[in-house]
Amino acid sequence: MIDNDTRRLSRLTSILIQLQAKRLVTATSLAEKFNVSVRTIYRDIRALEQSGVPILTEEGKGYTLMEGYRIPPVTFTETEANALITAEQFVLKNKDASFVKDYTDAIIKIKSVLRPSTKENANLLSDRIAISQNNSFDTTSNYLSNLQLALTNFNLATIAYQKLDSTETITRTIEPFALLSTQDNWLLVAWCHLRKAFRLFRLDRINNLQVLDERFEPHQMTLKEYFAMAEK
Repeated sequence: MIDNDTRRLSRLTSILIQLQAKRLVTATSLAEKFNVSVRTIYRDIRALEQSGVPILTEEGKGYTLMEGYRIPPVTFTETEANALITAEQFVLKNKDASFVKDYTDAIIKIKSVLRPSTKENANLLSDRIAISQNNSFDTTSNYLSNLQLALTNFNLATIAYQKLDSTETITRTIEPFALLSTQDNWLLVAWCHLRKAFRLFRLDRINNLQVLDERFEPHQMTLKEYFAMAEK
């Protein structure tokens, strides 16, 4: 019985974190994540509501937290901290300078809330991990962070793009749709206003980027559907 109560308390805490981390969470996705029935999730949501958590239900869509509600900062287990530290070593080898800076700043903030013993072990692990790719620490682009913001906020952008095997630069107005990572570079999938079609742009050939205030209508397509379309 104690084990069941402990597992439920852990699940309730995890559900609360999921609600804060995402705009909408469905009962089905939560049931699959925690390997319980949808009915159990309904009971968990009701328990959270009864404890004072302002959970809103969007019919047919899922659950969300009331705007402005925040739970206290969470603590990281040592294995979770280790996973972040390991990911940091991959990020430090990334070829986009803006992404490296933003992730490094985030890791500093995360380390500041770790318990002293966990922080010490995380720093030790950081010194004992080496990633072999991109040993030269070459950076080939600086626009990933701004493109991520344009993508998630549906802002139009203009790019000055250098043609392949040419010094000529072309200007395009684009609607950022997805970002793909390859071993050599980042790729941007975007709807090109000139070509009236989706195009791939290499970030290392973007000489200038301007994110506009003007917004575009989100494309009603998933990345998986894009890949299926691109293969045809």
